[in-house]
Amino acid sequence: MNMETCNTDTNSNEDAGCDLCETPEIKKSSQAVMKDNDKLCESTRKPSSKAGSVLTMNMETCNTDTDSHEDAGCDLHETLEIKKSSQAVMKDNESLCESTRKRKEQNEEPEDQKTSLPNCDKDTKGITYNETPDSIDAHIPIEPSSGEKAIESASPDAKLVKMTCMSTEMPGTNLSSSVNTSNTHNEDVEMRESPACKESLPSNSPVCHDLQDPCSSFDPMVVEPKPLVPNPEAVDSIKDEPEVTPMETDDTEGCSGADAFVPENVVETEPESDQTQVSPSESEQVPAEQKEQEWLGTPIKELRRMPQCGQSLPHLRATDNHKVLIRTDLLKEGQVPHPYPSKYRDSWDEMTVKMPCSEKNLFPVENEDGREVQSRWDLIRSALEGECKSSLDIRDAILSYNTVHAKRWDFTALNYLCTEGMENEEVQHLFNVTLPKMMKLVLNTPKICTQPIPLLKTRMNQSLTMSQEQIACLLANAFFCTFPRRNSRRSEYGNYPDINFCRLFEGPSSRKIEKLKTLLCYFRRVTESMPTGLVTFTRQSLSGFPKWESSKKQLTRLHITFKGTIEDDGFGMLQVDFANKLVGGGVTGMGLVQEEIRFIINPELMVSRLFTEALDHNECLIITGTEQYSKYTGYAESYRWKANHKDEIPRDGWQRRCTEIVAVDALKYRNFMEQFQPEKMIRELNKAYCGFMRPAVNPENLSTVATGNWGCGAFGGDTRLKALLQLMAASEAGRDVAYFTFGDEELMRDVHAMYKFLKDKCVTVGTLYFYLKQYSSVVSKHLQRPNISLYGYIYDKVNTSTDPEPCPSPSDSDSNLTTAPSPCPADCH
Repeated sequence: MNMETCNTDTNSNEDAGCDLCETPEIKKSSQAVMKDNDKLCESTRKPSSKAGSVLTMNMETCNTDTDSHEDAGCDLHETLEIKKSSQAVMKDNESLCESTRKRKEQNEEPEDQKTSLPNCDKDTKGITYNETPDSIDAHIPIEPSSGEKAIESASPDAKLVKMTCMSTEMPGTNLSSSVNTSNTHNEDVEMRESPACKESLPSNSPVCHDLQDPCSSFDPMVVEPKPLVPNPEAVDSIKDEPEVTPMETDDTEGCSGADAFVPENVVETEPESDQTQVSPSESEQVPAEQKEQEWLGTPIKELRRMPQCGQSLPHLRATDNHKVLIRTDLLKEGQVPHPYPSKYRDSWDEMTVKMPCSEKNLFPVENEDGREVQSRWDLIRSALEGECKSSLDIRDAILSYNTVHAKRWDFTALNYLCTEGMENEEVQHLFNVTLPKMMKLVLNTPKICTQPIPLLKTRMNQSLTMSQEQIACLLANAFFCTFPRRNSRRSEYGNYPDINFCRLFEGPSSRKIEKLKTLLCYFRRVTESMPTGLVTFTRQSLSGFPKWESSKKQLTRLHITFKGTIEDDGFGMLQVDFANKLVGGGVTGMGLVQEEIRFIINPELMVSRLFTEALDHNECLIITGTEQYSKYTGYAESYRWKANHKDEIPRDGWQRRCTEIVAVDALKYRNFMEQFQPEKMIRELNKAYCGFMRPAVNPENLSTVATGNWGCGAFGGDTRLKALLQLMAASEAGRDVAYFTFGDEELMRDVHAMYKFLKDKCVTVGTLYFYLKQYSSVVSKHLQRPNISLYGYIYDKVNTSTDPEPCPSPSDSDSNLTTAPSPCPADCH
């Protein structure tokens, strides 16, 4: 038992609690009793290999008052049983030894010893004994024999000695006695000698002579008990540990009052098992700088997010530069929006998407009279009104209205998914439930998408808002490859991304298998329960940009971390899509990096490929309101669809999810040094600024930019340069930055150190651009990486500058230096 919690008063006359040899009861004992005691100590000195033979009780629950001799509830010396005959004593001891031998042989605890100590329930408060030895607080007290009673003293300290020398090892941070189930040498720890045992037992005592030997193996590195006042902070730290017993927190009823004792510290030993002992406040003892820092800069919770910082939205209505495909007057929360107009309006021109259901969508066929044209929509309806019970049926249906590609298109990935890539139950659900509903969506295209869909062409500032049902309908058409004029780069849509899924069905690539799983998860979700929100697509084209070298803007706040992702931790922020100029990149092909992953877990992004022309250098695409449907693991070749995802992001006043994604395409460099050319840096600054800037929105209503290593993968960008360029563009646009390095801890520290240095030196955006230009001229002659790094050069130039910049006073600070989000209506802008 742990003696640390036993409450004793060292000023009492009963101080010599371990001096059992001088008590009158021992002097009156017979020689036979002494012999039995020797046998008892000998059996105690040899514990069994299992915890069943460890006789322990929790001293923390034993409440003794040293001001009264009446308080020793376990004081067995005042009982009449001490006067039993020597024959009875010997019989009891023999019985005890016999049971000990049996426990050693059977390695289990006898049920008859799971009893409470006699005469202890009156004066000892809070003593509890668990029924199972596997419990953290398991106690195995037994009824003492007459031999045990003979060596007890009337002093409370005598009880302390006996209990201390029988204390067991504490597992982990457990501060109470427990059963040790380990087979290591630690199971003998209950026999180790404590300092109190050494001081209390006289060396000339025959009883102590027997007890000192078992205690001689005491290891002071295990437990060093010290009396002290309970420390609330230590208790709090204990509460944070994974396995906490009632004794480790506030349940100290058994040791209450001013004389209560709690352990001050437990010294950590070399781990030998899962029961190593650690300090309850170990986490507080580790210096903060030695702990793993997952983020640096401004705490992410202090940065602005939607909808908290957004401004109130006006009533949704269509304008010359904003097409709305639903009835705004009937828009209600929780209801699928009604298409506008109510009847299909056909269009077949250069400004709108050519729809598969158009009467002008004609298809050449051959008959007996020769070659003629037929409505392609009739062929599509005929093919999809039948049943699809296998991947071959899907192939035949698609090729029936795409005959020109019959010899070229390959359906290997789709066939493998349906035969090998999914469980039989999932395949049955796909063909019996999901696909029929998808085909129905395609057939209902004239009823769902009734208005011509405008093309978001180059140099246009145009927005398009549609319902999630309309997007699901269009993506179902893409799955069945119904969109005309979209299967060749030589067509009129050569400057637009692919939209039909024909390339996604090709080849045996595991990437495409996982992509299809992710997209089929989306189709299953929307066909089971159609979402009721809206999504807005905005093409933004800027004609004017800042004069970067003369900018006086200070850097805004930065949160940088190597943990987390943009989509998970950047919720409510402006989330950057590291885009291709053809938005979505290789999402319908082999691509499976940041942009492609985002497009398949938020498949409503994919419909932007239907109407968004390639982005120019001064343009970006902003998508507000898409929903995430899937969870995933991995990246590129290791990508795997994981599970459904239920999107809990709130909706704004237009029933859009407050998820704003901006697609900005970085330059691709032929060599590393090319990106440091001034014109290349200007282009990246302008592109990022275009994505971050909102001309009609107040800075206090702008959310934080959530970004990362933009253009630093296959495009060859330098992470440290791109971090500075994005920070400069965000500062100029009045936004804070949350930067995700995707596991690169060194980059996190380097960027934050540079940011802090620039902030401390009050370096403006313009001055920083000046240093970037200087670095460009220094390294322009290098074909490979220069000897001096970009950050090293900036550190040197700022430190040696003879004209340091004055830091602005708080009153002169720009609005983009706001340190706390302003209270705003709960609507996204």
